[in-house]
Amino acid sequence: MGRKSRQKRAADRRGRGAVPGRKSEAAGAPREERPALWSRIVRDRLTWAGAGLVALMLLAYSSSFANGYIWDDPEYLLNQPTLRSLEGLGEIWFGFDVKSLSPLRIKCATPQYYPLVFTSYWLEYRCWGFSPLGYHLVNIFVHVGSALLLWMLLRRLTVPGAWLAAALFALHPLQVESVAWITERKNVLSGFFYLAAFLCYLRWSLPRAGPEPAPPAEHSSPRWLYALALVFFVGALLSKTVTCTLPAAILVVLWWQRGRIGRRDIVPLIPFFAAGIIFGLLTVFMEKHHVGAQGEEWGFSLVERTLVAGRILWFYAAKLVLPLGLTFFYPRWEIDAAILWQYFFPAAALAVVIALWCLQRRLGRGPLAAVLFFGGTLFPALGFFDVYPMRFSFVADHFQYLACIGLIVLGAALFARAVERFDERRTQHAILACGGVLLLLVWLTWQQGKIYKDQETLWLDTLAKNPTAWIAHNNLGEIYVQQGQPERAIRHCREALALKSDLPEAQGNLANALYSTGRSEEAVTWYEALLRLQPDNVKAHGNLGVILDKLDRFEDAVEHFERAIALEPRYFSAYYNLGNAYYSRKKYNEAIEVYTAALRIAPGYVDGYVKLGNIHVESGRHDDAVRAYRRACQLNPGNLDASINLARLLATDSKRSMAEAREAVRLAEGVARVMSNNPRVLWILAASYARAGRFAEAVQTAERALNLARREQDSRLTLQIEQQLQLYRAGQPYLVE
Repeated sequence: MGRKSRQKRAADRRGRGAVPGRKSEAAGAPREERPALWSRIVRDRLTWAGAGLVALMLLAYSSSFANGYIWDDPEYLLNQPTLRSLEGLGEIWFGFDVKSLSPLRIKCATPQYYPLVFTSYWLEYRCWGFSPLGYHLVNIFVHVGSALLLWMLLRRLTVPGAWLAAALFALHPLQVESVAWITERKNVLSGFFYLAAFLCYLRWSLPRAGPEPAPPAEHSSPRWLYALALVFFVGALLSKTVTCTLPAAILVVLWWQRGRIGRRDIVPLIPFFAAGIIFGLLTVFMEKHHVGAQGEEWGFSLVERTLVAGRILWFYAAKLVLPLGLTFFYPRWEIDAAILWQYFFPAAALAVVIALWCLQRRLGRGPLAAVLFFGGTLFPALGFFDVYPMRFSFVADHFQYLACIGLIVLGAALFARAVERFDERRTQHAILACGGVLLLLVWLTWQQGKIYKDQETLWLDTLAKNPTAWIAHNNLGEIYVQQGQPERAIRHCREALALKSDLPEAQGNLANALYSTGRSEEAVTWYEALLRLQPDNVKAHGNLGVILDKLDRFEDAVEHFERAIALEPRYFSAYYNLGNAYYSRKKYNEAIEVYTAALRIAPGYVDGYVKLGNIHVESGRHDDAVRAYRRACQLNPGNLDASINLARLLATDSKRSMAEAREAVRLAEGVARVMSNNPRVLWILAASYARAGRFAEAVQTAERALNLARREQDSRLTLQIEQQLQLYRAGQPYLVE
């Protein structure tokens, strides 16, 4: 009855000559001219629907605008040296270092080989440096692009409820982890390329909607669409290799559309399968040998992995339907093949697939295709392959970023089909309910985005929802050490060790916290315990060397520094701290050798040149000292220590020229503008004036320095200034042979 009434009203409008979307015009009335493009845009419901989707997404993710950096972001971005130079861009793409062949060990310039992701960071670093807002906005807009591509793809396939499915994908709070976490650029970027490749391939393979493929002669889509699909797919793989499932997903869609898969469907996908397998195997290798996904925590049998996979499928489906209690790390399940109830999950998943296969005639192929897409796209994250996050939990929200599309599309299509059968009143109620659900998702997503504000907020939220998250306790301990809150750090590190006693990271953070409170002997004990678990832990050897040096256990400290260097020949901190140990014991030749080696590793480290210059001064190598200080000033003209030390050498060394004396004046004046009440700075400035023959200014500056030194009760400096002041009054500079 409702449908007939709608048809009657439409006929009435046509009878009256009214056009939907325009006001009726009186006969003979002058018609207002409007640009044709603008009129088309106003009338185009698709344009408004797309704009509405974008607006909802920007509102939902606006809570991320003020967020900073969280876990893994420093490694991927802030401390990533490849982002800072043109040479780094080459290392992003080709920075492999094969160490040996038995066993094969490979080192990559970036944490994972996802060169398109790091190239995007490289470009953005040149636009806004390390301002987090820019990186967050790019993540959001790439996700927006993916949602629009999904909408276009579903419309291409004539899926009912296409816009609703795209909106649910875009606004679901499960997606926050991928969008609000800068490191997960790999998820959103690979998702964008995945959907673009999917759309291009289907436009080539299914140039018109319908169950039957068009004959080759009737293909209206050019072959470049196929090539473009392959290019986009490779882009997805270079962003994150979880997208290697795309060719299988395409086959599922073709089967859904046509009811069969033939040779003509499989052959064009062979290059896609080949690329996916190659990049997938590379990632498996990198996860094990570069990221570190190996050891007891990954030691599962095939049966146990099947139990994990079944549970993962139902966990993600449940979170998709009821997105409550979302957290960064979920509890890690205890998997035991001897417990019968754990077999329920994989058995139930298999039963669903069998039931949908048997009910194809009644339900159609769509539900089975959606479930196969969901499970197949999740396959790389089901636990059959070792990935590092399995150490903390078997599940994470960002793992189903693309996989959730299958169940979302199924739900949206069922809703749209149901609404088609409603009368007008029930249709209005359904639309209002749908709008309410979308607004609820916007609110949940906005709330979820706030927990990614910073690391402390993230880990506190994780512990509130998962008190057994030892990694959260450990990371909070590290944060509080850096913030100068050692007691809070000690508490969280001990909590982490209570949950996981053999946790090297917590042992190291606890040692650092104890050391910062002056409990150095306890710190040594914890570092020694760490090294019993990980004898080749480079950072632990380096940090233990620092503590032992402070305890005046020089030989032990040197042993650990040298061990760290042997394990990692380019470990700058070990060289630098070893140089400090030699310097503090006046072993100048050894210190110079080690500092020089350190600066070959980090040639831009200004403080290293300052320290090297100081050693040269103390060992009487003034020319070498001048070169070291000058290099520091070249690297950072605002470095006060380098500037004032160089000024002192140039002003007081009798071998220096008048031009160098004027350089000393310039340097000392620059420092004095910043430290105008420092008696030592003014003392050097006075010496520089005298060396340049400006004795009146030398006397005036020395007298001011003398008053400040007396006020600070620095008797030694006072005596030096008094002696040199007599020289300046006599028209003589202060020189050292």
